[in-house]
Amino acid sequence: VCRVEKHHLSMRGLLLCAAVGAACAFQRAPRTIVSRAAPSSHSSRFVASRSPRVVASLATREPAMMDGGIYKFNKVVIDSVYDLICLLYPVTGGPRDFARFYVLETVARVPYFAYLSVMHLRETFGERTPGDSERMRTHYAEADNELHHLLIMEALGGNSSVIDRTLAQTMAFGYYWYVTAVYSFSEQAAYHLSELIEDHAFNTYDKYLTNNEAMLKKLPVPQIARKYYELDNPFLFDLFCTVKDVNERGQPLYSARRPKLETLYDVFVNVRNDEREHWKTLCNLVQYDDMQGVGNTVIGTEPMPEPKAAAIL
Repeated sequence: VCRVEKHHLSMRGLLLCAAVGAACAFQRAPRTIVSRAAPSSHSSRFVASRSPRVVASLATREPAMMDGGIYKFNKVVIDSVYDLICLLYPVTGGPRDFARFYVLETVARVPYFAYLSVMHLRETFGERTPGDSERMRTHYAEADNELHHLLIMEALGGNSSVIDRTLAQTMAFGYYWYVTAVYSFSEQAAYHLSELIEDHAFNTYDKYLTNNEAMLKKLPVPQIARKYYELDNPFLFDLFCTVKDVNERGQPLYSARRPKLETLYDVFVNVRNDEREHWKTLCNLVQYDDMQGVGNTVIGTEPMPEPKAAAIL
């Protein structure tokens, strides 16, 4: 009986240690509070009394650069995966192209789920960082958008082969855990991974539209695309468009920017443009730790310059 009780006590101790270790692992360094205008001394004291984070004005901040080693490693990872998909699924202008896009969309939507998983777990352990609720809603809207891209490719027959489904789902499963681990320790590095993916996605769709315009304009619009882009409530759609493009009057274009879908070409134009919206948000998260960044101008993240070698006297 004593042995059993000791065993139970030791198991409880191990579980308690595991829970404490997990809680510590998912705690992050304080994030900088970013204000849209330079705060007054009174507002600075007020924010500081509620949170240990530093107050900074976006208007006066320079975009952060990535550590050179992490930047290069992320590029190797993403470029290798992308090159593998290109090797297995060359673009031919035929039905197999939709299988390629199915695989890409299956993998591309995973990071947003990984971000949400870590953020939910941090909430469970008591973290209440101001601004995280808005960020979580945006990541959910991004995941929903990528889901509909995936549903469109499925409607086009991209998932008709069990081999394609198995490959895509295996890659997505492994990539989910990888991004979850990276995000737990460095949000900037995890967001940069997705920035690279979305840049590849935009360029892939843009090139596909250029090379296959005539073919795409002969094909009908899938019903799921019409439902998402024309019929559904645009709330979630507009939510992930964090960098609002405006017309000459300064009015946001997003609810109005979606054209009426007439052919499959219009669908792919919208999918391509969605990828650019994700890219803009991710660039701002990497460079400013903020979804909206500075104004409407967005540039890709740059690596830190390598230190110059000391001159030999």
